[in-house]
Amino acid sequence: MKRRDFIGSGLALAAAWPMRGLAEALKDLGDLPAKTLAGGDVMLRGSSVEALSASMRGDLLLPGGTGYDAARRVWNGMFDKRPALIARCTGAADVIEAVNFARAHQLLTAVRGGGHSFSGKSTCDGGILIDTAPMQGCRVDAEAKRAYLEAGSLLGQLDRETQVFGLATTAGTVSHTGAAGLTLGGGTGRLGRRFGLACDNVVSFDIVTADGRFLHVTESEHPDLYWGLRGGGGNFGVVTAFEYRLHPVDPVVLAGDITWPLVQARDAMRFYVEQALAAPDELNLGGALVTSPDGTGVFNIEVCWSGDHAQGEEAIKALRAFGKPLKDTVGPMKYVALQSAGDGGTPWGLNYYAKNGFLSSIDEAGIDLILDVAKSANGRFFLLLDSMGGAYSRVAQNATAYANRDAALWLGLIGGWKDPAESDERLAAMRAGWKRLEPITAGFYNNLAGEASSAALRANFGGNFDRLVALKAKYDPLNLFRLNANIPVKA
Repeated sequence: MKRRDFIGSGLALAAAWPMRGLAEALKDLGDLPAKTLAGGDVMLRGSSVEALSASMRGDLLLPGGTGYDAARRVWNGMFDKRPALIARCTGAADVIEAVNFARAHQLLTAVRGGGHSFSGKSTCDGGILIDTAPMQGCRVDAEAKRAYLEAGSLLGQLDRETQVFGLATTAGTVSHTGAAGLTLGGGTGRLGRRFGLACDNVVSFDIVTADGRFLHVTESEHPDLYWGLRGGGGNFGVVTAFEYRLHPVDPVVLAGDITWPLVQARDAMRFYVEQALAAPDELNLGGALVTSPDGTGVFNIEVCWSGDHAQGEEAIKALRAFGKPLKDTVGPMKYVALQSAGDGGTPWGLNYYAKNGFLSSIDEAGIDLILDVAKSANGRFFLLLDSMGGAYSRVAQNATAYANRDAALWLGLIGGWKDPAESDERLAAMRAGWKRLEPITAGFYNNLAGEASSAALRANFGGNFDRLVALKAKYDPLNLFRLNANIPVKA
């Protein structure tokens, strides 16, 4: 069927769905244009698409159909893509059917959990989107200190269910982030210095690999894949469920913000670095430099102490007494409230862009450089400086696929804006700013990275890269799962 004919058929199909149902309407579809893994065009037979729909419990959405436009949207508004098919999976059985269909037709394949991909790789144009968003649920075994989470669940669900029992695990800093993507890429968070990365706390994974097999993966079952899934991203299949190790965490933490004006930022940043590098594991300190178009700005530290409150007050006493803060809101706060405190600043649909890197140390010149880049932002972006170390660094570099265990600090440059007309100017400013900052960094956090060359990924994974390549060749030789921080099948 020619493309112009398909468009007309798609409109007719959409109109027919309420009357006769999808399965009946699909029989009138004819061929459906789609994109292959190699970037070419392919026509999918309507009967094949109908068979996929009939095999699934969840919905199969096509362009023009009810729910398609809502389902295709992702968090980052910079990406407005239109898959040929959206498989809304309700469980592992649906995922198996969708993976087998994608492989059989060698379709460009995207996988989405929470849809929070900064790089837009949780969607695609013309391919199949395997959507696990309908797969949401969390069960907690408080006695065993375990949480069992379905792949479409968000971090806020994990926090809410576990905190009822006074338990938690590392789970990012924005509650509407998908747990799957965060965990597979590593997973930092406010509890990370105390308990390690989110991926360090995964006891088991359920996964559908590129050949359609369903595997339960643990330290003893498919141990090679267990290694690779902890930091290797979505390269090896579609994870359908996670089992997390939980830890006792008081539902009320000591948290809040300490803010200094820009004129005190240099001294406050220097003191922040001293405090962050020497901090106990229970203390997470997140710095932010924000400047407005009129040149005013602030340096803010978000404090999260997750241990004993009296000890926490002592641990942050010097920080609270430093300089002349504009405000100090640190006090008892529910952990789940802290975890969602940044949600309003990262809404769905804005245009987002980020660059990031790790620091093993930072000197006076580095602080001056960061401050100078922040002052040049003029409201177009802001800079984040987070503490690493602690439990992050007490895992061997080759124990999991995630590398960069020796990082002391993390530096991020992030912007978000509504009007697409501003994109060119904002992107140019952010890229210019990062060009100045990148030389003081080493490696980067894949979950907040955009496009990265094979050479950059090789350097970022370091000594783990060749092992990841071998794992990719074993579990996904077709490179079906390539829309990610992609590991090649051959080095």
